[in-house]
Amino acid sequence: MQPSVPSPAPSSEPSPAPSAESPVETAAASSPVAASAPAAPRFDERLTAPGSWWVIAGLIGLSGGLIMFPLGNVPMLGGLIVAAVLAGAAVSSYGSARIRVVAGSLVAGDARIPVSALGAAEVLDAEEARAWRTHKADPRAFMLMRSYVQRAVRVEITDPADPTPYVYLSSREPEALVAALESVRAEAA
Repeated sequence: MQPSVPSPAPSSEPSPAPSAESPVETAAASSPVAASAPAAPRFDERLTAPGSWWVIAGLIGLSGGLIMFPLGNVPMLGGLIVAAVLAGAAVSSYGSARIRVVAGSLVAGDARIPVSALGAAEVLDAEEARAWRTHKADPRAFMLMRSYVQRAVRVEITDPADPTPYVYLSSREPEALVAALESVRAEAA
């Protein structure tokens, strides 16, 4: 059995902070988890569906209940629940598209594009965005568009190996998206 060593009594004085010359590092600074922590997104937007779509999903649930009403109360409740859940899931999945600028990349839906492969970004007002969705659209372009978001951003693709001419992204905050892309591009340069 080893003799126990008495521990020092706790003092009410705060322990001195390590100086700049001290080789002592904090646990957070030296841990591999802190070094590999993902950078906070510079821009993060979820293109959620408008409230009116949720009202429509509720009405679809109600109609499912009314369809099953002649069969009794239990089938009516089942129809109401099933139709409401299915309509809600459809609205939720359609409105779950995200646009982010994080870790030197533009992440739009399932696409991840390095900012180094992007060219000029252009903010589109409602009229110009509609034109780029219709008669100006290129079938090779990557488009993350939502009909209920009026404004958009168009970003050119400068990678010669990529046949995609541009990326079209619906956005409620297109100026912030363009500013985030420009700040990441400026840091990389």
